[in-house]
Amino acid sequence: MKNIAFLFFLLFNLNCFSQTQSEINMEAYNNYKKADKELNEVYQKILKEYKSDTEFLKNLKAAQKIWITFRDAEMLAKFPKREPGYYGSIQPTCWSNHLQELTEERTKRLKTWLTGIEEGSMCSGSVTIK
Repeated sequence: MKNIAFLFFLLFNLNCFSQTQSEINMEAYNNYKKADKELNEVYQKILKEYKSDTEFLKNLKAAQKIWITFRDAEMLAKFPKREPGYYGSIQPTCWSNHLQELTEERTKRLKTWLTGIEEGSMCSGSVTIK
């Protein structure tokens, strides 16, 4: 009897902590949205900090527009449009995870204009030396 009670307890607890695929998909999407929010915050800070450098801002805006085009093309290269269900129910999670990864990589690159680079770098370009 104790074994049956233990098994019942174990099965009940395992089900309490499981997630549905829909919940997993939503969690991955929310993680991407957080990364996207950070990217936009960093971008806005750069626009503010470099507001007097109009040539840089013109080029940054062009680069960001091209990056978005690249990101979208990269996503379709990774997950070409197929018939519904081709990638399975995990596809939205995989899509969001890859989108999050690309976004975090771009954010890291953009942060360079906020954090600067070490003095002595010979190729700082428009990045502030801190």
